[in-house]
Amino acid sequence: MGNCLGSEEAELEAVKNVGCHGAAAPARAALPMAAPEREPSMSSSSGHPSSSSSSSRSRGSSSMSSIATTRSCSSGSSLAAAYPEGRILEAPNLRVFTFGELRSATRNFKPDTVLGEGGFGRVYKGWVDEKTMNPTRSGIGMVVAVKKLNPESVQGLQEWQSEVNFLGRLSHPNLVRLLGYCVEERELLLVYEFMPKGSLENHLFRKGASFEPISWNLRLRIAIGAARGLAFLHSSEKQIIYRDFKASNILLDTNYNAKLSDFGLAKNGPTGGDSHVTTRVMGTYGYAAPEYVATGHLYVKSDVYGFGVVLLEMLTGLRALDTGRPAQQHNLVEWSKPYLADRRKLARLVDPRLEGQYPSKAALQAAQLTLRCLEGDPRSRPSMAEVVAALEEIEQIKVRPKGPPRGQRTTARRDRGTGPAGRRGAAAATASLRRARGSAADASWVVAFAAYLCFLGSSSVRIDDEKGQMGLV
Repeated sequence: MGNCLGSEEAELEAVKNVGCHGAAAPARAALPMAAPEREPSMSSSSGHPSSSSSSSRSRGSSSMSSIATTRSCSSGSSLAAAYPEGRILEAPNLRVFTFGELRSATRNFKPDTVLGEGGFGRVYKGWVDEKTMNPTRSGIGMVVAVKKLNPESVQGLQEWQSEVNFLGRLSHPNLVRLLGYCVEERELLLVYEFMPKGSLENHLFRKGASFEPISWNLRLRIAIGAARGLAFLHSSEKQIIYRDFKASNILLDTNYNAKLSDFGLAKNGPTGGDSHVTTRVMGTYGYAAPEYVATGHLYVKSDVYGFGVVLLEMLTGLRALDTGRPAQQHNLVEWSKPYLADRRKLARLVDPRLEGQYPSKAALQAAQLTLRCLEGDPRSRPSMAEVVAALEEIEQIKVRPKGPPRGQRTTARRDRGTGPAGRRGAAAATASLRRARGSAADASWVVAFAAYLCFLGSSSVRIDDEKGQMGLV
């Protein structure tokens, strides 16, 4: 979850309304009322805590976070026909865990079960029975990620309820599944499906044996999955603005399928013909759209800008913000735009860890799509449905097969005369050549005979000028 600069304008729901989340919490689990608003401090960006590896803190990637508005339960929205695999539930269908159950599932929140840490708190690895969701012994049953609120965090009840209200009602292959929650006294926890490959951020920027550079094709597949998740959110009648799209919030399952996580800052889009929602700025520096940072006007296409930033990170292998780079390169978007617009300069921008193993035409089209997503005017940006279509077209562009090595080409030329007629002709030519060896054949006959051999399909002819001999090579 993002770190905050300010709270939103809407009031919090009463905690007792948690029953509208689809499963009434026991009396002892009544939510506390929200604490008064506080002016939060700036802090560095961190990876989403439900990632399977520790979150990284990049140099210079400061976050703007805010306490998210709590939404009241609403009826499900019908989805665009283009996304039949996704749906929005009338109310969350979540398992209500007790604190004792989650403590048992995580071995009392032992440090060696920590998967990561973010602004909300730490995430622990736990085990539950796949059918009953009851806690099991370590290594037995289904692995889950348990996010536990840090009592000192400024991100608490609001983001917790936003996760339940949004992610608890959304079902799509490219969204992380929220399995359940726990609320007891001051303890707030969320239980997610476990994502074994961790976050995209780790694979792009971490070094080490655990995070080998991901290929061009895999990057495209991840980008398409994440784009489909965003397009699904935007396709509902009450459009959902994700608001915190970044590499650390894209998690990967065993097969590297991308899923969006962390809906603590999600917000319903404009209604009643309005073009935007006005709210205090939240999100992460470097990913937030310029119009949102400047005015607080939040558009559906503000998410498209964030997607463009991540697409740029995937193309270059560089972080959106990094003060460790030369001064003019601190902001990746500002520095890279001239390269993205110039076909001749683009190769210098592409991640060198790809080692040139990508189609240049595909890289150019990806760069052009990135520029469209990063347009200053939100109206000039494509919709996420258009982004998905463009990425799928780029995915179809394959690397042109290069010619075989030199030795293989020679073999191929030799094989041209290996049919029955070719073999008979080659045999006859060889016999003639043997008879001709040592004879005083003049140069013109040698040249004519060499041409005849080539006509029969031989690869080449070696001529020894000193001995007046020639032979098949």
